[in-house]
Amino acid sequence: METAEIARRFLNFFEKNGHTVVPSASLIAEDPTLLLVPAGMVPFKPYFLGQRTPPWDTATSVQKCIRTIDIEEVGKTSRHATFFQMLGNFSFGDYFKEKAIPLAWELVTSPVEEGGFGLDPDKLWVTVYLDDDEAADIWRDKVGVRPERIQRMGMDENYWDMGVPGPCGPCSEIFYDRGPEYGADGGPEADENRYIEIWNLVFMQYERGEGSGKDYPILGDLPQQNIDTGLGLERLAAVLQGVDNIYETDIMGRVLHRAAELTGTAYGDNPEHDVMLRVVADHVRSAVMLVGDGVKPGNEKAGYVLRRLLRRSVRNLRLLSGTDSAFLHELTAVSIDAMKDIYPDLEGKAEVIHGVIDTEEQNFANTLRAGTALFGRAAERTKESGGTVFSGADAFQLHDTYGFPIDLTLEMAQEQGLSVDEGAFRELMERQRQTAKADAKAKKLGNADISLYSQMHEKAGDTDFLGYSDSESESHVRGLVVDGRGVPAARAGQKVELVLDRTPFYAESGGQLADTGTLTVDGRGVVDVEDVQKPVPGLFVHRGTVRSGEVVLDDTVHASIDTGRRRAIERSHSATHLIHSALRNSLGPSAGQAGSENRPGQLRFDFTADSQVGTQRLAEVEEEVNTVLSGDIEVRTQERDLDEALNMGALAMFGEKYGDRVRVVEMSDYSVELCGGTHVGSTAKLGIVKLLGESSIGSGVRRVEAAVGADAFQRLSKESALVGQLSEQLKTPREELPERIDSMVTRLRSAEKEIEKLRAAQVLQAAGPLASGARRHGDTAVVAERAPEGASADDLRTLVLDVRERLGHDQPVVVAMTAVPKDRPVVVIATNEAARSAGIKAGDLVGIAARALGGGGGGKPDIAQGGGKDAGQIDEALRAVEAAVAAS
Repeated sequence: METAEIARRFLNFFEKNGHTVVPSASLIAEDPTLLLVPAGMVPFKPYFLGQRTPPWDTATSVQKCIRTIDIEEVGKTSRHATFFQMLGNFSFGDYFKEKAIPLAWELVTSPVEEGGFGLDPDKLWVTVYLDDDEAADIWRDKVGVRPERIQRMGMDENYWDMGVPGPCGPCSEIFYDRGPEYGADGGPEADENRYIEIWNLVFMQYERGEGSGKDYPILGDLPQQNIDTGLGLERLAAVLQGVDNIYETDIMGRVLHRAAELTGTAYGDNPEHDVMLRVVADHVRSAVMLVGDGVKPGNEKAGYVLRRLLRRSVRNLRLLSGTDSAFLHELTAVSIDAMKDIYPDLEGKAEVIHGVIDTEEQNFANTLRAGTALFGRAAERTKESGGTVFSGADAFQLHDTYGFPIDLTLEMAQEQGLSVDEGAFRELMERQRQTAKADAKAKKLGNADISLYSQMHEKAGDTDFLGYSDSESESHVRGLVVDGRGVPAARAGQKVELVLDRTPFYAESGGQLADTGTLTVDGRGVVDVEDVQKPVPGLFVHRGTVRSGEVVLDDTVHASIDTGRRRAIERSHSATHLIHSALRNSLGPSAGQAGSENRPGQLRFDFTADSQVGTQRLAEVEEEVNTVLSGDIEVRTQERDLDEALNMGALAMFGEKYGDRVRVVEMSDYSVELCGGTHVGSTAKLGIVKLLGESSIGSGVRRVEAAVGADAFQRLSKESALVGQLSEQLKTPREELPERIDSMVTRLRSAEKEIEKLRAAQVLQAAGPLASGARRHGDTAVVAERAPEGASADDLRTLVLDVRERLGHDQPVVVAMTAVPKDRPVVVIATNEAARSAGIKAGDLVGIAARALGGGGGGKPDIAQGGGKDAGQIDEALRAVEAAVAAS
């Protein structure tokens, strides 16, 4: 039975039993305690906690999940996967154990021709929590499972939670016996390789608190008893398809076998290669699904997870093939084709998915070339010094400079017989993150727990947004928050968050900044609104400061936005749509939106592209945008069903989540997009759009920035004045300035090169006198001196080698010289063959010198280079080298 058919049967079965089929949520978790969705119940967590009222009493879904905690086990076991799909049925207070258990048994044991999975009951075992007599009785008395097939297990095995505070409860699991060839008799408690878990029925009835592992307090009962079940689609596919592990099933197996073909290996011939092939099959599929949900490779959060998966894939493919060929494009295509029956939207996203993954593979190829060389030098230095620990500083440099994920450094170090100082690496990473964390913290909604906003939402309902048509309203205060707590009133000087029943204020979303303005209580108080956010869908939270008086719960306030600021933001937002269309016209449909920010008078627009756009093409995009806007096109907005909007060609932002009803913004047929933001009435109101530049902000993602309206005019005015000044100073007409400046720059560079040659020659003239002044320590001739003033690092290296050559080969020679280019001391040391035969190595000596300079260094026995921070210790460093030679 194909994987897609298993999913269809599951949904059909529960739909026939009164459940509503709910589409999979995005892999990007809405839950602020999670990064990615790790379990099928995560989208339903607010319903289990009673924070929101579910729109259905029972539901069923096939949920996309990502779990990275077991990434090191992927490929090594039969069941661990990064991306997996969880088939689930859910009850929100409707039914409990007495119905959930029989339904599960019916589906797994019913004949295939009757819509079931047709598993032999004699091959099934079940487990229950230690003291869950009720579940055990239902299995034995109502379902008919033999008592010896029901095993009781403890907290680790049969008590489920999300790994973070939230809903939890005892669970009961169904296991399939794969037969004696897979392990010992005795049920799941004896061997979980032979007896593989296929379905977990969680009896969600408690709420857990903070804690580690399974050591946490139970805070109390949930508002109602719920059911949350999870059947692993890949695990059941392995059972029904009769294969040894999830990697050999119809979907992942296609990627695995194609990877084997491409790399010239045979699956099943070499256990080590088999693990690598399984890792590739898992990681490529996981990457496809992450990119499909809008994740881009990066060094933080979900972007780092994606980058880690792709880079592990690339490295395993290179090890398997023994080449640096690019394989991911082909494997991505295979994965998309294999998954499209379950997720048809992947075909429409294929071009963007390929673009992101191809670019990351190419970038990592460049990274590997540079980073592997740096790793090799650092590893060699560590082993030569007798060490077994790769330094945290080197690991950080690999990550920070070359984008090496730490797990890749760990793997490469292990292959060299080294461990990595992860503690030092994490400390350096933490320091780097402090500034970013401080910025992010300032953006958060106060200190309030998300549940507080959820409770307000339950009580007040959705905020009625009036801002599409109104800039003012009379509104009622439905909630007040100060310092993260709900309060009855807020007074002058206090920072406050307000929930209103209706508002003209736009809440930040879709790249459009929030409105600012005032809330006025008649004769009693004024609140300056500085920001508006939506911590839970539908709830607008106004953040600000009470300027005077006070505001009290249930007050009537006059809400008024800053209309000048709003209009400027609207011009930017409408300009963003035009720029998006112009870029797609120029670069093709792969130039999809990857983010934006629309602020007063300026915008930035991020889009997918493999390479730099180029000045000429950017100028063409700018000309097209201004030509279109000058046509005074009416900007029309209308609400439509999502499918209807997409069928009419409306562009959806990649990775964005949309409801069944969407707002479509049209500028004739030039630009049609799904957008909830506010816009100008016609394109002529933009005035003018000036593109300010284009740059890379990440793997496969570019950014253009632009000024709009008055800001664009001011920018052009300043540029015109600057050009006028240059024309006057250079006595050159404006139109001839480029040629004149180019000529001046060429002459200047030529002069700089000539000066550099003269300076280098002057430095090298010192080689003769330096060689003549060599001091002897025993049989060894030593030169330990400062290089002439102005020597660069390259000059220093050339000078050291020249002095060594002048001193000949008949006697041991050591040349150590220092310079201070760019205010940082550098030391270069060279030895000849006679010195090395006497046990004197440049690499050892440079370490002595670099330590004196407060830095580090390394190299080969014949020549080595180091550096430091303290130029005042140069003489001490040279003396230390000479003393070491004398003592040898």
